[in-house]
Amino acid sequence: MARKLLWASLALAPITFAVDLAFHPGDVALFALAAASLVPLAWLIGESTEQASEYTGPGIGGFLNASFGNAPELIIATFAIADGLPNVVRGSLAGSVVSNLLLVLGVAMAAGETGKRIDRNSLLLQLGLVAASVLLFLGPSVAGWHGNPERHSLAVATAPLAAILLALYVVVQTIQLRGFRQQHAASGHEERAGVWPLRRALAALALATAATAVISEILVHSLDGFAKAAGLSQFFISIVIIAVVGNAAEHGGAIVIARRGKMRLATEIAVSSSAQVALFVTPAVALLSWAVTPALPLAFRWEELGAMALATVVVAAIVFDGCSKRWQGLALVGLYAALVIGFGFAGDR
Repeated sequence: MARKLLWASLALAPITFAVDLAFHPGDVALFALAAASLVPLAWLIGESTEQASEYTGPGIGGFLNASFGNAPELIIATFAIADGLPNVVRGSLAGSVVSNLLLVLGVAMAAGETGKRIDRNSLLLQLGLVAASVLLFLGPSVAGWHGNPERHSLAVATAPLAAILLALYVVVQTIQLRGFRQQHAASGHEERAGVWPLRRALAALALATAATAVISEILVHSLDGFAKAAGLSQFFISIVIIAVVGNAAEHGGAIVIARRGKMRLATEIAVSSSAQVALFVTPAVALLSWAVTPALPLAFRWEELGAMALATVVVAAIVFDGCSKRWQGLALVGLYAALVIGFGFAGDR
């Protein structure tokens, strides 16, 4: 029955688009409708990823989920830059890294079984990449704390750093994906009955991602009115609300998969998505901003850098033993809740 309801609720996405196009409702109503539409889309992305992972293994399955799930963020960030909202872009990107590591991973571990094995080496490698990106972000960020953080010289200094991060991500992911493919081929894994054909799973991923991008854009455009009605700061909206909504695919996918006992795939989704945001989406947005102008310096607030660094260290300590425990997941969610409260007290830049 629950699956039938989820399939039926996929109709919310075209309904939201039609309502926005034809009736132009208030921002609060539109925000609520768009947020509700993202739930079944997140489920479909998670379902499609699980089906595809039957052919590719959990490592490549997690990469696929992260890639399709982060596509809307890249689109949203590009639109936000064109609208002259650099602080919103940086906040949402930093919030995405933090929410994937603490909220998505935490809920997935809490929803899964205690004692399940996870891919320690893969997760630590991804966390090492996040740590490297935070260290590189320090340069333009510290400079941005003294003077105008949007000055053109910082954007110029950001460009080579963005290129380095992209190159590092491509090299490491190429090597890792080859390893995942070899491991899956050597495992002798047999596909379970009733699995979707790979083309159908990938097509569903692509369609769900495209719909998520459209709905996410509608939701972001309604956020300003929603924020004013709720009395929230722009910083809180970007680092919490936009980040969480932009990661709806990872949230839903990781939780659904964790509840089915596939903790290696669920944890891979959360951590690889965080690494992809830090090393691919963020530098890609910075470089693309030169086309839409003004160019975006990767000058993060200290709160944003501190939260990313803290989340990376804590998660590395938790996954180090290669075993998933529910209490650790609850601890990660608790840490995220504490950070959200702190973000609520931090004003705009």
